[in-house]
Order: sequence, then C-alpha cells, then structure tokens
Amino acid sequence: MGEILQINHLEKSFGDHAVLRDINFSVQQGDVICIIGSSGSGKSTLLRCINFLEQPTGGQILYHGKDAATAWKRTLYNSKVGMVFQSFNLFGNLSVLENCVLGQMQVLKARRPEAEQRALEYLEKVGMAAYRQARPAQLSGGQKQRVAIARALCMEPEVLLFDEPTSALDPEMVGEVLSVMQRLAAAGMTMLIVTHEMSFARDVASRVLFMDGGVIVEDAPPAQLFSAPQQPRTQEFLKRVLERQL
Repeated sequence: MGEILQINHLEKSFGDHAVLRDINFSVQQGDVICIIGSSGSGKSTLLRCINFLEQPTGGQILYHGKDAATAWKRTLYNSKVGMVFQSFNLFGNLSVLENCVLGQMQVLKARRPEAEQRALEYLEKVGMAAYRQARPAQLSGGQKQRVAIARALCMEPEVLLFDEPTSALDPEMVGEVLSVMQRLAAAGMTMLIVTHEMSFARDVASRVLFMDGGVIVEDAPPAQLFSAPQQPRTQEFLKRVLERQL
C-alpha cells in the first residue's frame, strides 16, 4: 500500500488565533482515519486545509510526494482528494443525476453518456438511483447526503474527506449514511472522516486521531485509543463522550 498524502508541520491561523499547530501525519492507500475531538479543536479546519478550501498558514501537504499547493493543478487535486460536506452542498436547481454529472463533464471532461453511466452506477451503490430525476428539495437529509457521496465518488477520487457527514441529520437518518460509508471502507476506499460517531470510529476506522486545541494529541488504532488511551486529554474526552454514546 502506497502513501497518498503526507501532512508536514501544517499550521492555520485566523488573525492571532492559531487553529492548527504543527500537524503531522500520513495517509496510506486504504486507510480509514477518523478524526475526533471537541467542537473547536480544529478538526474541520484540518480537512478544509487539506482540500485547500482554507489556505494553510504554514507547513506542506504532499500528494504522491509532490507539493499539493504547487505541483498539481487545483481542479485535478480536488477531484482526487474529494470532499463530502456536513450541509450536502448539492445544487438545488439540478436533478440528482445532473448533480452527479456536472463535475465529471466540467473537470474530467467526460462525455455525457459516460458521465451519466458512471453517475447511475454510483447512485445505485448508495441506493439513490430511483431518485435520479428528483431535486434536492424533494429528498430527506439522509438521501441528500447519500447523493453527495455518490457525486464525490463520480470524480473517481483516491481519498474522500468527510466533514461531520451525519451531524446535520435527524437521528433516524444517521444509520443510512454510516452504512454507505461502512461499505466504502470495506471496499478499500481511503477516507478521512471528522465524526462525533464514536461507535463508527471504533468499528470502522483503521486509525483514530484525537485533536484538542489545534494539535493531534493521540494517533492510534481504535482498539488501543478507545480501550487504553495514553494521554490524559484523550482519556478525559472519551470518558465524557462515551458515557453518552456507548
């Protein structure tokens, strides 16, 4: 398995406020890395910096050993390092199918028949092919998020970044989205997932990063991190959260 991403000394500040401080980790092909921590710990900002939705203040992101900021065309990089947002970010004026076709044609320069075929394949995988002609306003939150995942997959990414993909959903819809993500993990999709779903992180992740105060406090396999966390801050966070969730 090869290394896809290497994050070196990543920093992000907003004015005088340091949100990320000296972040270092790598992403290997097939990794499922769950990023956990309290609100405000820097988790979402980390994903947004990796995808260049936020410009890092310092450090470097390497994609296949080359500087992602300078050596790769941004549209190509963002198609290979895809993002699924908490708030879906679907185009409300387009059908489900068109939402999945548009990026392929504009960025990948795919021909429409090929783009539609790929879109239908991925909509089928997430259980949304029957809704191909629906508009986002006609869908539930869970259905919208499954379409957003299909849209990201249509770009044939190497890595998918998920920014709290279930936090905007009603509790009964969380399971349908997590089951799609679980199937992606089982199929070998490389994923970085910011999540508050501890059971999912424990059962599906290959590694868990615990963030606090803009730093990675602990980086370990889930069995180790959840059963024997090494750092006091990790222990305190898990004690507080697991009492509510597990």
